[in-house]
Amino acid sequence: MVSFARSLPQFSLSAMNDSQTSSPRPSVPLLFGRFLRLGLTAFGGPAMVAYIREMAVQKEHWLKQDNFKQGVAICQTIPGATAMQVAAYVGLRANGPWGAIAAYAGFGLPAFALMVALSALYMRHHDLAAVISIFAGLKVIVVAMVAHATMRFGRSALRDGRDLALGLAVAGLLFAGGNPLMAILAAGLLGMVLFAYSIQANPPQVQPQSPLALRALAPALLLGLALGLGILACFLWDQRLFELAIMMARVDLFAFGGGYGSVPLMFNEVVTVKQWMASQTFMDGIALGQVTPGPIVITATFVGFLQGGLAGALVATLAIFAPSLIILTAVVPTFDRFRHNILFQRAMHGILVSFAGLLLSVTLRFALAIPWEPYRIALVALAFLALWRKVDILWVVLAGTAISSLLL
Repeated sequence: MVSFARSLPQFSLSAMNDSQTSSPRPSVPLLFGRFLRLGLTAFGGPAMVAYIREMAVQKEHWLKQDNFKQGVAICQTIPGATAMQVAAYVGLRANGPWGAIAAYAGFGLPAFALMVALSALYMRHHDLAAVISIFAGLKVIVVAMVAHATMRFGRSALRDGRDLALGLAVAGLLFAGGNPLMAILAAGLLGMVLFAYSIQANPPQVQPQSPLALRALAPALLLGLALGLGILACFLWDQRLFELAIMMARVDLFAFGGGYGSVPLMFNEVVTVKQWMASQTFMDGIALGQVTPGPIVITATFVGFLQGGLAGALVATLAIFAPSLIILTAVVPTFDRFRHNILFQRAMHGILVSFAGLLLSVTLRFALAIPWEPYRIALVALAFLALWRKVDILWVVLAGTAISSLLL
């Protein structure tokens, strides 16, 4: 672990920072603090990508707009929770692997802490009706947040009628229960054809391409080694924690299509294969995952806590997030080598458009899950208007929670 700690900071992505960031490199503590604050209001899953962009591109100027869009496309094509992956991508671009870890940890920490607290209440009382009722009104605010993010992201990503048609097709497919990975891949392939005239090749740029060095993959290799050592420690310490770590890591490796892609996989492993809990108990965990900030895969914390207390919660959380972070750090250096290819650019634009469709489908699903009554409609309209008027999202969530706890 000493060699890991010494080696990881040496990889800085310095060349990457020079061409793809637009302000001095932020410190690791600054990245952690900014994403910790954002993580406190990280409701709505992939909708948070728009807010990460607003902070990283528009306010802090850590990344340029084009590079952020490319990052979203990358995060859409690899497994893991999209918003968490985008946070790690921003940290990686801004300050190398330690920046990625800081952004990842800061963004996910609020969800982990709240889920641990709720899981402890669940184990003690087995009746979270009062707690859930407090958070239930927050779902109305979440609808406003996701709808606002959909509109803002769509205005940026959808440039013409072809973009709109592709985005609506993806949204319809996903809303009907289609496979997110297939939709993303299809959008990328269609993008090569649909955008043949709208995305033209730029004049060739003289950029020497050196062979991909092992040094570029060092962060992924070292993080992979750390994960392996952690799983080995679980094996030597507690067999149940070892099984928990292996299971959650496997779920993350195959969770294509964002955090929601992990839910059926986790359900199958926890309820059907391992039979660690009844289906209703697992669904209680899903409900808590939907009313806490962060991705829905934070349900892994609930499962881990019920199986092994705080240690189990920590092991399950690290295992459900670590593999996708490792994949991201391995993919980004490779991506930089061919991102100027015209076919690749067209495919990435198609994938970006598919993300707008994903946001729309999530908005519709969230809206249909709420029994709409006049005061709920008024609350969602006020929250949307406040976000549209650029009121800080933290204040919108706090005010909305206070109002909804009194009315709903």
